[in-house]
Amino acid sequence: MDTLSKTLNQNVKIMKSRVTKYAIYGTLIAFIAIILATLLSCYVQYGEISLSNILETQKNNATLWILDVMPFVFAFWGQYTSSIMAYEASTMIMDQTADLKDLTVALEYKAAHEATHDAITALPNRLLLMDRLEQAIQSALRQKASLAFLILDIDGFKEINDTLGHYSGDRLLKQIVTRLQGMVRKSETLARVGADEFAILMQIESNNENILHIVKKIQKIFKNPFSIDSLSLEVQASTGIAIFPEHGKDMDTIVQRANIALSVAKQDSKKYTVYSKQLDKNSPHRLTMMGELRQAIENDELVLYFQPQINLHTRKVIGVEALVRWEHPEHGFMAPDEFIPMAERTGLIKPLSIWVLNHALSQAEKWHAQNIKLNIAINLSPVTYLDTELPNLIIGMLSLYNVPPNFITFEITESSMIKDPSLAMEIMNRLTENGIKISIDDFGTGYSSLAYLKNLPVSEVKIDKSFVTDMLKNDNDNVIVQSIIDLGHNLSLKVVAEGVEDKETAITLKKMGCDILQGYYISRPVCNDDLLIWLPKKRDKKIVK
Repeated sequence: MDTLSKTLNQNVKIMKSRVTKYAIYGTLIAFIAIILATLLSCYVQYGEISLSNILETQKNNATLWILDVMPFVFAFWGQYTSSIMAYEASTMIMDQTADLKDLTVALEYKAAHEATHDAITALPNRLLLMDRLEQAIQSALRQKASLAFLILDIDGFKEINDTLGHYSGDRLLKQIVTRLQGMVRKSETLARVGADEFAILMQIESNNENILHIVKKIQKIFKNPFSIDSLSLEVQASTGIAIFPEHGKDMDTIVQRANIALSVAKQDSKKYTVYSKQLDKNSPHRLTMMGELRQAIENDELVLYFQPQINLHTRKVIGVEALVRWEHPEHGFMAPDEFIPMAERTGLIKPLSIWVLNHALSQAEKWHAQNIKLNIAINLSPVTYLDTELPNLIIGMLSLYNVPPNFITFEITESSMIKDPSLAMEIMNRLTENGIKISIDDFGTGYSSLAYLKNLPVSEVKIDKSFVTDMLKNDNDNVIVQSIIDLGHNLSLKVVAEGVEDKETAITLKKMGCDILQGYYISRPVCNDDLLIWLPKKRDKKIVK
C-alpha cells in the first residue's frame, strides 16, 4: 500500500507541473478577448483600426490593462483546476484500491477459514486438525510431553437426522459443541471430523487417572438432555482414546488407533475405550474381512439356511427362520455372529439386509410354486429397521415376487424399538398395513417394552433363548418363560420359544402353553435342499407327545 501511495503522489506532482489543456484553453480565450476588446475600443475611439491607433488605445485605456492580465489569470485557473481534478482522481483511485485490497484480504481469509473449518459448527475440520496434531507431536517430542487424542461419536445421530430432519440435527450439533467448548481449554483443539464425529487434542500428564478425569467430564456433558423445540433428547457419545507417544509416534498411527478404540467403545457399556494392543490384534483381519464381505454380497457368495418352526398344537411345520451364512474361501463356514456385527459397524448391513430379503422372498416364491406353504421369518438389524426407507424397500421387493405378504414375518429386537419408539411404531404400522407380520425377537432382554407392547401392531413374541436354554435348571428363567407366555396370550399374541435343545424342554414348554418351538431339538438350520428332504421325514418323528 505504501508503494502504491508513493506512485500515485508522484503522478499527481507530474500532472501539477505540466501545462494542461484547461490552462491552454483559458489562455486562448483571454487572448481572443483582449484582441476583440482592443479592436473594438480602437474603432470606437478613432473611427478606424490601425497599428498606431491600436497602440494608443492600449496605452490610454485602463480597462484593457485589466484584460491584459486575463491570459495569466485563465492560465492559472486552468492549471489549478486540472491539479485539483488530478488530486481528486488520485484520491478516489487510492480509496478504491484500498477497498479492493481490504476486500481481497477478507475473501482470502474467508476462503482459508472455509477450507479449514466446519461450516455448521465453525470448528476446525479434519484438515486443520491433522495439521495441529502434526505440530503438537513435534512440540511434544521436543518437550518429552504426552498428548491425548480423543474421537467422539454421537450415538444414534443418523436416526435423529432421519426423524427430525437435518435442520434439527444441525441444531443439536451446535448445542453439543457449546457444551464441549466449555470443557476445552484455549490451548486444546476441538474439531468436527465427520457428520457425527468430533475430535479433541490435548496435552496431558502421562497417567490413566488424567484420562479418566477427561472422560468423566465428557460423559457429564451428555447427562442432561438436549432440547430441540419442545422435544427433550437423551444423547450419548462413544469415545475412543489414543495416547502419544505410548500408542504411536506419528499422526497416522495415533488417528488409526483412536478409531480402533472408538469401534470397541461403541459396543462397550462404559461408552469409552483407551487403546491397547489387544484391541487391534485382529485389525488387519477385520479390514480384510470388510472388503471380502462387500465382495461376497456383490458377487452373491452368501447362502441362506433355514431353521424349521413347529406348531405345538398341530405338530406341523408352519414356517422357517431365514439365517444368512458365509462360506468363506479361507475361514470356512461362518455364522452370522461372526460378520453381522462387523457389517453393522461398517455400513454394510443395509446391502446385506437387501441381499437376505431378495433371496428369502425368492426362495419363498419357489416353495409356494411347489405348494409348500411355509411362513418365512426374516431378521431385521436395528440399524436397518430404523431406516425410514425400509417400508418402501420391502413393498417394492414384494411386488417382484409372488409371495402372499401374510406368509412373511419380520423379526425385530426390543433394542431397536427402544432407540426410537415413535419411528419404530410408524414403520411397523406401514408394514402391517401391507399384510406383513411382525415378531418381537429376543423378548425379555430389552427390559422396557412391556409398557407399550399392548400398543404395538405385532403378531407374536419370541422368547430369548438365554431364558429357554436353562429354564429346567434355573427357577428364575422358568418363571420368566411362563410369564412371557401368559403375557403374550393375554395380549392375543403367539409365543415362540427359540433355543429348544432337548425333549424335556419341549415338553415343559408345551405344558406352559407355548405355541411354537424352534431349536436344535427340532432341527438345526439347514440349506434348502436338506430342508426339502427333512420336511417329509418330520412326520415320522414325534417331537412332543
